[in-house]
Amino acid sequence: MSEVKTADIVKLRKLTGAGMMDCKNALAESNGDLEKAVELIRERGKAIANKRADRDAGEGAALAAISADGKKGAMVVLNCETDFVAKNENFIGLTTKILDVALKNLPADIDALKALVIDGRKIEDLVFDQSGITGEKFELSYYEKIEGETVAYYIHPGNKLASIVAFNKAGINEQIGKDIAMQVAAMNPVSVDAEDVPEKIRKQELEIGREQARLEGKPEAMLDKIAQGKLQKFFKESTLMNQDFIKDSKVNISNYLKSIDKDLKVVGFKRVSLNA
Repeated sequence: MSEVKTADIVKLRKLTGAGMMDCKNALAESNGDLEKAVELIRERGKAIANKRADRDAGEGAALAAISADGKKGAMVVLNCETDFVAKNENFIGLTTKILDVALKNLPADIDALKALVIDGRKIEDLVFDQSGITGEKFELSYYEKIEGETVAYYIHPGNKLASIVAFNKAGINEQIGKDIAMQVAAMNPVSVDAEDVPEKIRKQELEIGREQARLEGKPEAMLDKIAQGKLQKFFKESTLMNQDFIKDSKVNISNYLKSIDKDLKVVGFKRVSLNA
């Protein structure tokens, strides 16, 4: 068995992200063959990852970014089992790499993203490899994209909550965009405006309103009118353009944007939270 060189251990560690002793053992077993050592580490990693497949990966990082021209945005969530790993710079670095590839390519969906390549490996395989190396289940669980004349994003401290927002006009001040993205993150609207609320949710809210009024003893003939009033309240509280602005509750988001530009509107948003 040939002597394992420190330089080879370092090189293997850089290629795989495995621990120093794992790299040393793999090189010793492969008689210094770097390619075989890489495969050994990956095979062992797969065995570990398969054992962790049924574990809960409730921690992780939710990250967002926009393109250099400010017209595209993307968000990803990479999950792991513990907050300790989620805060590790290597874990955040891997999440950032995946986000960069997502933003550059804007794949159609998460399966298409998993098929893209980083450092010669499909993202799906790379995530699986890291699961084996760390001994924790890793899972790329979320990806969304958005496009607009201006796109803004917000990442809440701790990387557990993120949002992206698209506007209908270019050249929007960066702070304004961030404020609206923060609004989305904080207030979790169901849609941009009242007319965008899905019919299923409208019917559900109306039925809830009727039942509440019925339980309060209101006359049967008044139930529909009361339910409509509750629905309007729901629109105010749960649709972005009608919500009170978190930085100035005297105005809603629609009026705030009109004060900047009478034609300025949000055309779409995405939000993700690891806690909900």
